[in-house]
Order: sequence, then C-alpha cells, then structure tokens
Amino acid sequence: MTTLSDVAKKASVSKMTVSRVINHPQQVTPELRKIVEKAMEQLNYHPNSIASALAHNRTNVVKLVILEDIDTTEPYYMNLLFGIAKGLSKKHYAIQLATDRDVGGGDGYIITGGRATDAEWLDQLDKPFVLFGENRYGYDFIDTDNKLGEQLATQYALNKNYQSIVFIGIDEKEPFEYSREAGYINTLQKHNMIPKIFRIQNHSSLAEKLIISNWRKFAPNTCFICASDRIAVGVVRAIQRKNGNIPRDFGVIGFDGVLLDQVSNPKLTTVKQNLFKLGELLAGMILQKIKQDGAQQGEVLIEPELIQSESTRN
Repeated sequence: MTTLSDVAKKASVSKMTVSRVINHPQQVTPELRKIVEKAMEQLNYHPNSIASALAHNRTNVVKLVILEDIDTTEPYYMNLLFGIAKGLSKKHYAIQLATDRDVGGGDGYIITGGRATDAEWLDQLDKPFVLFGENRYGYDFIDTDNKLGEQLATQYALNKNYQSIVFIGIDEKEPFEYSREAGYINTLQKHNMIPKIFRIQNHSSLAEKLIISNWRKFAPNTCFICASDRIAVGVVRAIQRKNGNIPRDFGVIGFDGVLLDQVSNPKLTTVKQNLFKLGELLAGMILQKIKQDGAQQGEVLIEPELIQSESTRN
C-alpha cells in the first residue's frame, strides 16, 4: 500500500508538505501543489477520506439541490446526476438529493433550476455552492454554451437552403433562453434576415397547438429552430398532422439530445448537450470551492454538438 512517505519521495518534498497539500492546500503554492497531486495520482495514493473529513469538520457530502418541479428519473437529469456522482466519487464524496430550499448539512451545494427570483435565497446560503445554468448575478456556474448551440442550428438550417427560419423558444425570462434566442437572432442578422420568434411553455402539446393554429403562416421551405427537443417533438407531430413533408418542405431542429431526439419519428436533428461531462465539471468545481473555503470559481461554458439526423435535409 502506498504511503505518505512514498508520495513525498516521488515528489521530492517533505512529508509535511504532502500533509499540507492534503489537509491545508491554501498554505501551499499552486506549483508545489500540482507536483504533489501528480505524484499522488501516479502512485494511486488516496488519503484517508474519513480522517480528513473529521480533521476539517466536514461530512464529505455534497447536496444536489433541484429547484424545478421535475422527475429526477428523466434521462436529462439522470445523465447529469451520474456525471456529478462520478466526479464526486473521485474525491470520496457522496451525493444527496434535495428538492426544496430548506437545505442543511453537507459541505456544499450544486443547485439546478434556480431562477432570478432565487437570488435573495442564494445570498443567504452559508455553504459554498455552484449553479448548473447561466446566471447574470455573478454566481459561479457551469452550463452548455446556449448561444453557440443555436448559432450552430440556425447556420445549419441556412446551409440546407431553408428559406424561412422560425424560432420556437421557451417562455422563460431567464439567461439560458435569452442566450438561445440571441444565437438564433445574431445568425439571421448576419444574413440580413428578419427573425420570427414564438414563445411557449416547454411542452410538446403546446408546440403542436402553436403550429396547427398558425399553419397558414408557415410556407414550405421553412425550418423550425426549437429551444428544446420536447418542443421539437410537438412541432414534428403538428407538421405530420397537416401532411407536411419532413425534411423536404419543413425542417425541425431540437436542443438537448437526450432520448427524445431518438424516439421521435423522424429522429431529430438536435443540439446535443454533454450532460455527463457537465455533471463531472460541476462536481469538480464545487469540490475545488470547498477546498478553497468558498473562493470564487467563475463561469464555464461547454461547447455543444450539432447532431444531424432525419428531421432536416441531408
């Protein structure tokens, strides 16, 4: 079994330095900390997590706080959850779920589903936290690059020679939705085209009703850029009910890339979020913030991928 002395020898430092990297990293320079951590990784050395937690008065638990009224067994959240769990387990941390604002215990929080109205509550939290999702209040967060995602989708539709590009957004006054709309609008403006935007709640049935009720406004050779796969599925159903031809006359592009794009018939072209990677990064950020006693971590945007499929022209 690898010992602390082995790590010290490998890193060419004293045992005291290794101990400080493990228990008091803020007392060690970043350069030295990297050398010791690299030696620990090479030797597969894992400090006694229970003893370390007791020494720091920690629980080795991070809470995932979900503020939306959602089913956590949905594939979207399951992918995120598995990514977080994997990231935490690397540092011998456990995850606990919380579904309301009455949180307590744990060493820190990963919060998803937060809205602008939660700012006052967030400011009162006494533990380190990071957000999954863009915000404009200076809180640490990680998210998909929503603006880039819709830029990719809109440009792809233009490249496939659809003459009219319509955006179906989520009726939420939140940064992620503003960013997605901005990606669509900015891309059209570069081509001197006028944006056409509709907004609905994130339900496929509402998307279907929207398209049916406005059908005469949508001429053939139109592509619908949708702010979610759920909306895109409703748009596809509506076009099919009106005997429209997908993808020859109408294209549909979703956003998320988690299961719904695959069960749709035809399968959806979509902007895919790497939720597992997002989860791992969230875990890494909150652990670093805990380790650094709540120091600011900043923001991280992850580039999405446009997945081409059957709902747009080849």
